[in-house]
Amino acid sequence: MKKIFLAIVLSISLLKASADEGMWLPMLLGEQVYNDMVKRGLKLTKEQLYSINKSSLKDAIIIFGGGCTGEIVSSEGLIFTNHHCGYGAIAGASSVEHNYLRDGFYALNKEQEIKSSLSVQFLDKIVDVTKDVEDAVKGLSWDERVKKLPEVLKAITDKVADKENGLEGRVYSMFKGNQYIMYVYKRYRDIRLVGAPPESVGKFGGDTDNWEWPRHTGDFSVFRVYASKEGKPADYSNDNVPLKPKHFLPVSIKGFKDGDYAMIYGYPGGTNRYETSYGIKLKNEIENPSLVNLRDMRLKYMYEQMIKDPAVKLKLANSYAGIANYWKFFDGETKQLIKFKTQQQKEEYEAKFTAWAKGKPEYANIFSDYAKNYATWTPYSKQRQYLNEGIVGSPLAAFAASFIALEDKLLKPSTPSAEIKKAIEAATANRKAFIEGEDLPSDEKILAAVAMMFYNDVDKNQHPVGLYETMKSNYGSLKEEATFKNWAKDVFAKTMLLDDTKWAAFTNEPTAASLQADPAFAFASAFVKNYNSKYASIYTAFVNKNNELGKAYMKGIMEMNPAAVKKMYPDANFSMRVSYGNVKSYAPRDAVKYDYVCTAKGILEKYVAGDYEFDLPTKQVELLKKRDFGQYIDKAKNDLVVTFITTNDITGGNSGSPVIDANGNLLGLAFDGNYEALSHKIAFDKDLNRTICVDVRYVLWCIDKLGGASNIIKELKLVK
Repeated sequence: MKKIFLAIVLSISLLKASADEGMWLPMLLGEQVYNDMVKRGLKLTKEQLYSINKSSLKDAIIIFGGGCTGEIVSSEGLIFTNHHCGYGAIAGASSVEHNYLRDGFYALNKEQEIKSSLSVQFLDKIVDVTKDVEDAVKGLSWDERVKKLPEVLKAITDKVADKENGLEGRVYSMFKGNQYIMYVYKRYRDIRLVGAPPESVGKFGGDTDNWEWPRHTGDFSVFRVYASKEGKPADYSNDNVPLKPKHFLPVSIKGFKDGDYAMIYGYPGGTNRYETSYGIKLKNEIENPSLVNLRDMRLKYMYEQMIKDPAVKLKLANSYAGIANYWKFFDGETKQLIKFKTQQQKEEYEAKFTAWAKGKPEYANIFSDYAKNYATWTPYSKQRQYLNEGIVGSPLAAFAASFIALEDKLLKPSTPSAEIKKAIEAATANRKAFIEGEDLPSDEKILAAVAMMFYNDVDKNQHPVGLYETMKSNYGSLKEEATFKNWAKDVFAKTMLLDDTKWAAFTNEPTAASLQADPAFAFASAFVKNYNSKYASIYTAFVNKNNELGKAYMKGIMEMNPAAVKKMYPDANFSMRVSYGNVKSYAPRDAVKYDYVCTAKGILEKYVAGDYEFDLPTKQVELLKKRDFGQYIDKAKNDLVVTFITTNDITGGNSGSPVIDANGNLLGLAFDGNYEALSHKIAFDKDLNRTICVDVRYVLWCIDKLGGASNIIKELKLVK
């Protein structure tokens, strides 16, 4: 393997990684941090951590679905991941009559396992392709490079693509485009639901406890990967068999103590620890507050309907969970960035860089160029957030906006009738799916609210021309909330997207004029077209310039601090990473110290019968009160440990990641971070950062004692 490009780690000091900070590339563990891992307690060899030719820990780690991590825990392809990662599949398998989301589900044999639309990916190999990329774009301007890069990357990944064997490549940009690494994956397409706890267990604590410690959430679900009889990836078939993996994780029920070694393998989705002060200022002042306010409104109206009707709750559950998760995250992120004065610390370092860069043409103007770039884009930033999180935050508006492509076809006389017919058929199928998932009462309120919020909060000069003027003429003063409510009521009553008769008339004789006359389409398309025609190019230019400056800045930092270029980790980008640290308690503020575990005692303390967030199955309450913990009891605590915390460095995408002990055994599943360190995408806090994990002993207790699925327990290799 070619030597991997090195760069420094930009922590708050921008000079070196703090203790436990780092999302390390797996193939470089032996070269970079292995000795430190051993000092912290690791008992495995370098080859057991990562090997090209032999099975190793990396072979038990998978990309689960589209944005989570999972791990193989048996010789028959059994998968553990988070409940919220399997949430969509569990909800999809559920109905009002068989509500697996509410009641839980466990297959007592393989015949009972439920088909899903999920896929998983195993890492096959890693290849540095930096030279291939740079040779292909050599001599091009930045704009030319940006245009050609997708073609270059596709040519590289096409060379390894092998559909029959499920192989596909993905090239990741590392260090702001200074390095390119291709990960080659093997994708398996037959994934079946094996088990999940009741939602009251898997989401215990709901939004109240989200991103908080102490935590008592049983955030796990169980799946299985199937393959053809030859062991190859295959579409779902009754002839398929459980996959025989290269490696699976033994499951430890021995327990652990404060200070014990812990490492996490997984696919962290995204960090930006090389962010500039300008980016943090924009995030703190415009982007995050806008997102939080808009999501807060959407969640309120969805929640009002969900608590009234179990069927509505089931329908909206997956969407609500996704919106809520990062509503709280971005609210906390801004508070922590301000609290720790991250912007000011970045400014101090940037001043030192600028002083060093004087007389060096390649770097001298980087920050004056950053200032100009942000000054150009910032006036339009709020409008973009209000479009993405507000206007198309309404499911009806988002669906209506999807018809812009159909409108374009209808406007062109040259469009073949067969192509229009095909587009109409696809639209009809999409409409059916939309209506099945649509909750009219909540969406009508959302539509009224987003229209009003955009009007009040976004620069009037950036509004779609004529839209609000027409609304005022037809419905009254735009200062009145009732105006927007009455308008939204009419949109829902009159749109053909919700009326079968009107839809049939349109599809029988589709014209651009009839589509444009539809009130839902007219509203949504006005905002999208307004943005696309006037502001999208400004945003693209802003992003491209930022990327160009970021690449140069990164290179300059390395030249400025050559002695610090000894260890590195690139920003998270959903490529496999490894972090290591310890199980560890912490003290977030004066007179407060948090223990390293939460126990069943705490579950009963939080339990409120019938509560939306803190209810529990009757059977679980009875078992916990009886202290029927079986072999899963923690002898030191004399209780059932539910969750624990570690100092590991993770972020979104690590959901479901295995927490592994010094000997390579599974201790639990990572599922969250703590509120005091929600600035972790930008800056890692060595004192307060904690990863919240569900203890695997609680997982097994839920499966065995609560779920009665001892067949799953028997399949595991337990370490006692």
